Amino acid sequence: MPDPYNGFGSGEACLARPRFDSMTLMSAKLFLVAIALTATVFGQAKTCDRACLEAYIDKYLDAMVAHDPAKAPFARGVKFTENGQRLELGDGLWNTITGKGTYRLFVTDVEAQQVAFLGSITESNVGAVIGLRLKVRNNQITEAEHFVQRSPNSAAGFERIGYKWTEPVPVAERMSREELVKTANMYFSGMQKNDGKGDYPFADDCSRIENGGLTTNQPVAQGKQRPDPKTATGYSGNWSCMEQFKSGLLHFVTRIRDRRYVAVDPERGLVFSLIFFDHSAGDTRNFETPDGRKVTAGPQQPWTWQLVELFEIRKGQLHQIEAIMERSPYGMNSGWSSWEDGLSDRGRDVTKQ
Repeated sequence: MPDPYNGFGSGEACLARPRFDSMTLMSAKLFLVAIALTATVFGQAKTCDRACLEAYIDKYLDAMVAHDPAKAPFARGVKFTENGQRLELGDGLWNTITGKGTYRLFVTDVEAQQVAFLGSITESNVGAVIGLRLKVRNNQITEAEHFVQRSPNSAAGFERIGYKWTEPVPVAERMSREELVKTANMYFSGMQKNDGKGDYPFADDCSRIENGGLTTNQPVAQGKQRPDPKTATGYSGNWSCMEQFKSGLLHFVTRIRDRRYVAVDPERGLVFSLIFFDHSAGDTRNFETPDGRKVTAGPQQPWTWQLVELFEIRKGQLHQIEAIMERSPYGMNSGWSSWEDGLSDRGRDVTKQ
């Protein structure tokens, strides 16, 4: 068989053999560059905007309600966890969810192509709340992580009082994602071994909702007196965000770890985090308040809360905080972190990993 690169035999026909001189090589390189640029443009065309990313949440939830993962666009090899446990796609809540609720809050990270969601659902026709994170690449879900807080009271509370967070921040006032994560992380650092003397970036109107209920600025019940932060032995839901932290009465929270920031939305000033609160119990329950009062508080056994926590941040201050939490095995890992990161109290924007 003739050599395809020299198929003319010998003699004068050899003059027709292609010559790979410097100009030819340069042309070949330019051709390869053009292919690479075309591929880049094509990849950018697949980038999801805000509406596109948020639509994936409903695709995911609708597939769950149908109990059929095939109804959502999952990538081959997608990683899926529920409440920190890695499961096969279609297991866990996929078998029991029966509907979507009316509370819906998105934290949409267009830069990272991730979208997070806090919303009410029904499971076996009973109310619950879900925190959900999806990573999208090339029009497919490559990572799915959800956390379920199973409580009809929580679902009803979020549907009744949950904050909507829909107004964009004026362009001139938008913070960078790094600034937003830093401010959110100050909240956890201020709560961990709380001494009442930290840098607490709370706005005057700061409010917090946990498991569907107000845990700051609660109205004082009829016939009751508002506890005095200077004499109380436990922090009060009647107090403001700042009063609670300055009281030093949250000191029994010994470690806030695996601080994973999974979606950051500078356009709306929102941050979505997944974390753990550890209470070591024992001697850590005994501490002094900033004014020297000796107090004993906190769980009597080693205790870990697994949480989803969201922050609305404007001009460097925390305005609204929403969280769902469930007790988990003490020291539990998220299923997405190394052992070392799972124990660390360092804040991590994991969208950059």
